[in-house]
Amino acid sequence: MSFAVAIDGPAAAGKGTISKAVAAHFGFAHLDTGLLYRAVGAKVRDGAEPVAAAQTLQPQDLEAGDLRTPQVADYASKVAVIPEVRAALVDFQRAFAARAGGAVLDGRDIGTVICPDAQAKLFVTASAECRAERRFKELTGNGIEVTLEGVLADVIARDTRDRERAEAPMVAAEDAVLIDTSDLTIEAAVNQAIAVINAARSART
Repeated sequence: MSFAVAIDGPAAAGKGTISKAVAAHFGFAHLDTGLLYRAVGAKVRDGAEPVAAAQTLQPQDLEAGDLRTPQVADYASKVAVIPEVRAALVDFQRAFAARAGGAVLDGRDIGTVICPDAQAKLFVTASAECRAERRFKELTGNGIEVTLEGVLADVIARDTRDRERAEAPMVAAEDAVLIDTSDLTIEAAVNQAIAVINAARSART
C-alpha cells in the first residue's frame, strides 16, 4: 500500500534532514526533488539546453559530485522557473510517490502540485537569517569560500524566485502542518514531523 509524505519549504530550513530521518524511521523511500533540478542545472551549466536536459535526465545524473555547490544551486533555481522543465520532471516524482511501501518527497511544490493528495503534508520553514547561518556553516565546513552576507543575499534572492515564479510557486498547502525550525533542535523537529505522520496514518486506518 502506498503512503506519500510531502515535505515542502525554503532552502536550508531543514526539510532534507527531516525527510531523511522520517523516511528512515518509517522505512519509506526518500526523494530529494531538489536534486532533480540541481542535476538539470548542472547540465545547463555545462552547456545543455534546459528543457532537453530535463527530458533526458538519468538516475546517474543525480550522483554527480558537485550538485550541492552554490553555483549549481543558482542554476537549479533558474531552471526551476521554466514550465517545460517542471513538466518533464513531474511524472518521475509522481511515480516515486506512488510506490508501494511508502515514500517521502521533499521540495517546493510537493504538497501543492506533485502530490496534492499526499496522506501527510508538512511545510518546514525558518527565518532567512537562521537559514543563511546554517548554509554558511555547511559551505565553509566543506571548504567553500563564502561570506555570511553573501549567503543571506542568495537565500533571500532564491526565496523570491521560488515564491514569485508563475509555475508551481513555493507555498504551503492549505492542509500542510507548519514546522518552524528556527529555534528547534533537529531531534525536536524530527519528532514533530513523526507525530504528524503518525496521526495521518492513524486517521487512514
